[in-house]
Amino acid sequence: MKQTSLIAALIAIPLTAAAAQTQTPAPPTGLTPEQIVAARQSAYILSRGSFVAMKAAADAGADVKQLAVPARSLARWARTLPSLFPAGTNLPNSHARPEIWSDRAGFEARAAAYADAARLLAEAADTGDRAAFLSQWNAVRGTCGACHDSYKSD
Repeated sequence: MKQTSLIAALIAIPLTAAAAQTQTPAPPTGLTPEQIVAARQSAYILSRGSFVAMKAAADAGADVKQLAVPARSLARWARTLPSLFPAGTNLPNSHARPEIWSDRAGFEARAAAYADAARLLAEAADTGDRAAFLSQWNAVRGTCGACHDSYKSD
């Protein structure tokens, strides 16, 4: 039952992005702050796995056009990311720095740069150009790292 509720809430969370941007209380999903933190940590793990797998496939000579779907999924995750940081979810186990909430505009700008870079990764995959894909993969990694440098604690 909890898993069904968590899945339903994960679908609902992107719809509450505007609320997260204005630092209102947690979205009305019925999730606790602990569940929201667990959801975003799980999403990070899944996106990292997909990101690493795309690089491995491209390096191994796979047709990068086949990587368009995971690249688009990464772009969607990146656009959704800020909505998974509503006020009240800065828990000790979250690894989120307080600056996510005190510098919300900066955080959202970094997330938007990540989303744009991931969108361009999907576009590069669509072209089938491996060199362009790998170059953009590095750009995505850079935007991801820049956000972590500013907003993730060790």
